[in-house]
Amino acid sequence: MFARLSIPLIMMACQLPSAARAEADSAFKLTAGRYDYGNSQGHDVNLRWRGHDSNVWLGYYQDPDFGKQWRTGLDSSWALSDWAQLQPSLQLATQGFVGGSLNLQVGGEWYGLLGWGRTNLRPYFNLNFDPNDALSLGLGWRGAQGLNLSLSVIADDRLHTGQQHWHATLRWPLPEQQRLTLDILYKKGMGDEGEVRAYGWSFTYDWPRWFLHLAVDPKQNFSATDAKRLSVGLRF
Repeated sequence: MFARLSIPLIMMACQLPSAARAEADSAFKLTAGRYDYGNSQGHDVNLRWRGHDSNVWLGYYQDPDFGKQWRTGLDSSWALSDWAQLQPSLQLATQGFVGGSLNLQVGGEWYGLLGWGRTNLRPYFNLNFDPNDALSLGLGWRGAQGLNLSLSVIADDRLHTGQQHWHATLRWPLPEQQRLTLDILYKKGMGDEGEVRAYGWSFTYDWPRWFLHLAVDPKQNFSATDAKRLSVGLRF
């Protein structure tokens, strides 16, 4: 039930102004998560430091089936011009895992996204549920005062599984630097027990310092397991 890499394409590319103001005042973000797998539970904790347009993070995950894993990584955003940004990332973890991704965003009010990820195929529990080594494509629109709507697909291009995750994501700014984010997921492809076709969703509510995240992912990582996640976090 493990996977190797998640490509944070939409999350890296679509910062809202209200979120940017809150996070600009907070160098650190601490997140604790609990995963309900029906017959077992998993837990993770993640500490992220942000400086300018770069992030460095350290995390820990465990569950009874996968075991324990420390992980770390970094990502950044490099401005190529007024309308193009390049976003590299690198991840390392115990059990010998190494992975990375390279993402490109182009445009202004309307923007396009292109991403590519690769790993050494060592065990890495995928906390964001997207396919493993993959290509990513996306299209988005930014409205007034930070309203954001995007559609993306993240598809396996290495292991011949046909696995795809389609995301429709809405980010809605609210007064007093609050916001809500809704992501609807459709997945298809070959899993551990045959073909998988399923819908999932996640919901995030941000206050200036605190945030709450709920997610439901049937057939997590294309396994037979249905996962539910509750995460809480603090910026400081």
